[in-house]
Amino acid sequence: MTKTNFKDKFPINTIEIKKDATALKSVDAILEQIKNNIEQHPVAVYVATFDNYAHTSSLNGEIMEGMKDAKVIMFCFGSAIPTNKILAIRPRSIGISEFDDKFVFDFMDAPKEELTNIMAKWCNNIKI
Repeated sequence: MTKTNFKDKFPINTIEIKKDATALKSVDAILEQIKNNIEQHPVAVYVATFDNYAHTSSLNGEIMEGMKDAKVIMFCFGSAIPTNKILAIRPRSIGISEFDDKFVFDFMDAPKEELTNIMAKWCNNIKI
């Protein structure tokens, strides 16, 4: 997992998995597995899936060269609302991009490190 600060302020985690290291062959198949993980989690709840690639294509927007698909799965781990500020960082999301030889997962740090680790585990679980 690689950690970066996108635009110098957003803590992003990136995991790349080669296609030959997984039995899953599409973003949709990966999304289904992650959705199952969300539904099995004692607190997490699935919110939605957004087809970012289709949306951007429909606008004739710029898409990174080599990208074949890009979808985002949204969910929430929220078990409390200790302050209204927490709402600004909910729900959580994982972006999944497909390229010729790999899948790339990107997600922001969660307020609790254990939740960031759970998201990383969900992504890494697609490996054979």
